[in-house]
Amino acid sequence: MPQRRTLTPQTVSLADSQRLWLRDFLRYVAYERQLAKNTCFAYRADLIRFYRWLADRPIPGLTIQQLADFPAFLRDQKLSPSSIARNLTSVRVFFRFLQGEGVLQNNVAELLGAQKQWERLPSVLTPGQIDRLLVEPQPGVDEFWIRDRAILEFCYATGCRASEIVNIKLEDVWLDRACCRCFGKGSKERIVHLGESAILAFRKWLEESRPVLLEHSEARAAHRQVERNDLVGNLSLSPRLQRLKRGAPPNQGSAVYAFLTRSGRKMRREALWELVKKYALRIGAPSSISPHSLRHSFATHLLQGGADLRQVQEMLGHESIATTQIYTHVDMSRLHDVYLKNHPRS
Repeated sequence: MPQRRTLTPQTVSLADSQRLWLRDFLRYVAYERQLAKNTCFAYRADLIRFYRWLADRPIPGLTIQQLADFPAFLRDQKLSPSSIARNLTSVRVFFRFLQGEGVLQNNVAELLGAQKQWERLPSVLTPGQIDRLLVEPQPGVDEFWIRDRAILEFCYATGCRASEIVNIKLEDVWLDRACCRCFGKGSKERIVHLGESAILAFRKWLEESRPVLLEHSEARAAHRQVERNDLVGNLSLSPRLQRLKRGAPPNQGSAVYAFLTRSGRKMRREALWELVKKYALRIGAPSSISPHSLRHSFATHLLQGGADLRQVQEMLGHESIATTQIYTHVDMSRLHDVYLKNHPRS
């Protein structure tokens, strides 16, 4: 019988332990809490910034006096008050996790004061500006003007966030029922309505432009694949080229999404931001306009038209009506401007 091997215990340095704590926390929020992907990315970025400030200091040995210097570090990084508040919240949640895991006995992060934030009113376009923006993509000027018009129409007609727009799939769009399905924060599903203009723009994109874009992207992908195979002596065909020979599209996974890039792939959220900003600047709108401004405009114009606040909350997918109430302030501020401009004794 072979002699039993004895195991020697391995010691893990404090720095390695702290890296493991961060890894375990990110797995916890992603798999156990099942938070949205963007929320997990935000936690990761915030805590990496916290670790940069932490340097070689041990987390269990931190005092509230030391931790009180962290907000000053964030201000030196030129972060906005809202970003500082989010970073402090991330640290509190992380410390709460470490306390639950038995790493910390006392959670000193709970003693950190909350960052005071200014209440900023969202940027809103007027109905006239919206009308100009939606027809700004022009044939002969913009290569994918049909797609861009459909995207702008969807952003304004649905009030969806940028991440929700790029994740809409073809199977989620029901033109015959004038609505589509989207998934918001925390993968919460909701049904949003489509107006006649959005339906016409999307149908034009679906029938005229999207098939041509997919066909061109497949041809380019096949050409690039053949060139790569020639470089390696054409010893074997890749699965992608084999699918193409069988008639399957090379971007099969991306083709299910409603809006695609010039390469036939799923559009990134950042690309949607660039698209909206490009056309907003061309109509002379402020540089602060973004896809979220179309969402703000959607809500504000509904309220100005007499919509109920609770109904707007449901259409936006807000969990709390307090979040929706900011649009009543936008509307009241405009009424105030009208009063100052037109009343004889204002």
